[in-house]
Amino acid sequence: MNQDKTMEFMQIAMKYFPQAKEQLDQAGVEFTPEMLQPFMTLFTQVMSEAYELGKQDALHKE
Repeated sequence: MNQDKTMEFMQIAMKYFPQAKEQLDQAGVEFTPEMLQPFMTLFTQVMSEAYELGKQDALHKE
């Protein structure tokens, strides 16, 4: 996965972070800034796999 895609995924994650933080707060889960990095790494891995799956699907439909 190239750096540009990774940055796009990070921008998407940060767009929805306030909503996710609110949900965690409502559930009583404390989420500190130190906890963010492992979740961002996991998120970018998931997004990368989903992107590649969609890319392969699009190539097979042509």
